[in-house]
Amino acid sequence: MSDLLLNMSFSEDSTVPSRKTKKSGFRVKRNVKNGSKFAGRQNRWSQKTLRPNQEYFQGARSNKPSQSAQAEALIRRHMENNHFRKGANKNNTFPKQKFTSAGRPSCHPSSSRRPCSGVPSKCVAIDCEMVGAGAKGHLSLLARCSVVSYDGDVMYDKFIKPAMAVTNYRTRWSGIRARDLVNATPFHQARKEILKLLEGKVVIGHAIHNDFKCLQYSHPTALTRDTSCSPALNLKAGFQEKDIVSLKRLTKALFDRDIQVGRMGHSSVEDAQATMELYKAVEDEWEQRLAPRKP
Repeated sequence: MSDLLLNMSFSEDSTVPSRKTKKSGFRVKRNVKNGSKFAGRQNRWSQKTLRPNQEYFQGARSNKPSQSAQAEALIRRHMENNHFRKGANKNNTFPKQKFTSAGRPSCHPSSSRRPCSGVPSKCVAIDCEMVGAGAKGHLSLLARCSVVSYDGDVMYDKFIKPAMAVTNYRTRWSGIRARDLVNATPFHQARKEILKLLEGKVVIGHAIHNDFKCLQYSHPTALTRDTSCSPALNLKAGFQEKDIVSLKRLTKALFDRDIQVGRMGHSSVEDAQATMELYKAVEDEWEQRLAPRKP
């Protein structure tokens, strides 16, 4: 009987775990579960606090571009699209911009570095004659335009028929008469021909803003030379530095030559040639003032 009881107690101990064993087993399982949650939180926290270099190496390990690399790619793609819409060069490269020692873009383009010295074909002088239109001829319209080369040779000289009816020919100053505009070149055609000559050139004129206004055109400032407001030219002719002197007076003071005389009016060819001679008289000093200074 005692052997039977001993066998039964031994079988119960082997099959039924004790309360302490159940409790310890439950604790172990719960600790593992909590540990997995803590490990997940730690992983998420470590992903949020990655530094740029860590992010780069992590992306390299996973063979995927990092967020910073994706952002740079999007920005560059946007810049390329905007650049090519405005007209890029054939090699699809961005133009290199020069910067000063302070890190700012240079305000003096490369084209302003003495473009006429040694390259006379890059310089032209222009002069326009206007007539009046509208009430009492208060509107100035282009009626003649002359363009001369660096050596004074005539490159363009035509009478131009305005788009509006002329009410005042201003013959005393313009030299234009009604018969001059009968078979003249229409304005829109003449404008295309003139702008083609001025493209990419250094354009010289006296009070040149009036010529550009009647042409309905705006030339780059770096490629424009106005002899009516040149300090070097005024000082050389004996005038005040900030004076606005007429073309006639400047030519007389520097070259002792009379222009714009007589009752036939002004000649745009003569005025353009005189303007080019005035520019050449102070060309070196003028271009040196415009040239950028070395840092």
